[in-house]
Amino acid sequence: MELFWARGYEGTTLEDLQSAMGGITPPSFYNAFGSKERLFKEVADLYVATIGEPTVRALEEAVTARDGVEAMLRLTAESLSQRGKPHGCLLVLGAVNCTPANKGAQDYLHAIRQRAPEVIKQRLDRSVAEGDLPAGLDTRAIAAFYATVIHGLGVRAGDGASKADLIAAIDGAMAAWNGLVAGRDASSRSRLGAEPPRAVSSAE
Repeated sequence: MELFWARGYEGTTLEDLQSAMGGITPPSFYNAFGSKERLFKEVADLYVATIGEPTVRALEEAVTARDGVEAMLRLTAESLSQRGKPHGCLLVLGAVNCTPANKGAQDYLHAIRQRAPEVIKQRLDRSVAEGDLPAGLDTRAIAAFYATVIHGLGVRAGDGASKADLIAAIDGAMAAWNGLVAGRDASSRSRLGAEPPRAVSSAE
């Protein structure tokens, strides 16, 4: 997994994989995995299960949506900056702008990335139903914002950003929470035709 994680799909050759597997022959490789693309997809699934799933659990198991989103982001930063591991996110950087011959690998990661906003939205929707977040909240827009933050962390870590840099970005994203929730709630009330509270003058 770490070979694809560090070098990406197109940057990893068959010879690299053979060497990492103890010098197996090409026929043995293809008998075991079918193809490089098939192995890459298995590696992506393993990455989701071992690196991605803990962040999803943190999101879902927190008492409030805000705590869940923050826990997810902070755990993501931890996973992207582990000592002795490749930095950056395999799902974001592993297959970008590939040649047509490698589009299958690129499309596979693209499909996995599309799950992030949906998973966050489901958590926000649950909080709306439970009364933790206001009714009428545009959960899709807020989920899109935090999914973008997650994927951005993956890019920044791959570019060499320190863990402190990632944490600073998370602090900024979480500082936006109240404004996002209040703003989206207000816009929902406006669309429904609700009038804002009337200001009381000093003469009243």
